Amino acid sequence: MTSTNHNNQLQPAEQVASILHSVEQHLLGKQLVIRYALTSLLAKGHLLLEDVPGVGKTTLAHALASSLGLNYQRVQFTSDLLPADLIGVSVYLRDAGKFEFHRGPIFSQVLLADEINRASPKTQSALLEAMAEQQVTHDSATHLLPDPFFVIATQNPQNQIGTHALPESQLDRFMMRLSIGYPDAAAEKALYLGQRRDKVDLSKLATHDVLQLQAQVNSVTVSSALADYVIALVSATREPNRFTHGLSPRGGLALLQAAKAWAFIDGRSFVTPEDIQMVFAPVAGHRLLPNSTIDAATAICQDLVKSVAIP
Repeated sequence: MTSTNHNNQLQPAEQVASILHSVEQHLLGKQLVIRYALTSLLAKGHLLLEDVPGVGKTTLAHALASSLGLNYQRVQFTSDLLPADLIGVSVYLRDAGKFEFHRGPIFSQVLLADEINRASPKTQSALLEAMAEQQVTHDSATHLLPDPFFVIATQNPQNQIGTHALPESQLDRFMMRLSIGYPDAAAEKALYLGQRRDKVDLSKLATHDVLQLQAQVNSVTVSSALADYVIALVSATREPNRFTHGLSPRGGLALLQAAKAWAFIDGRSFVTPEDIQMVFAPVAGHRLLPNSTIDAATAICQDLVKSVAIP
């Protein structure tokens, strides 16, 4: 009880610092990746982690949920996973003479869709409505999902056996795509020596604390000149022969919202061009073609940031 009261007295900057520090005890040496993940959550987006197995994707999801005090469910996506396994099923109650909907694991505040590209396209598509509208439809009935609702999906490289590429409509539902990468030598040594903590030992936030942080992100201001800069970046992605298709207005809005969250984590109430530049590659990379590898898409995004002038 006292820990909750203590958290309620913390300022937003202290709350953010507490979250970051807590998660960093689990994913050693990956401060920037952790900050991007928190940015996505505070911006009310969803996160796609693409990397080889064993680098900490699941650890990041679990530690972030625990540090925020949010309930968490992990679903292992496999080729035989059905949409009902994710959303839930209707069970007939003989005594009552009616069907009752039994909710699936998607009804959680943080959902880890592990190895999402190993599931069939039909099961992948079961997430579309949930991620876009924070609700699911079953037997013509609409069921609201918890608030906040944050999907962290992991996927293995597409050259691995048994994977199905995510369609563009599914990719566009993710605000950011990140690659964790291998740890540096110092972090890996600390991991081998058992210096990673097994449990989150800092005070957890309550759900209303997370919702308040998200609301404060929305209040971060964007100047007219900065909006022109975003338009210039988005327009550059639409130039002929650069990409198969450029960023949509939804992609531009995701870029602005992520930049707001990035500025908020820095303790500012306004967005700067540097905020846009920091989040551009994670937000835009998976929305642009060619994107055969995450490295190629990221490199192209970085070149755009360097070549487009700030008004």
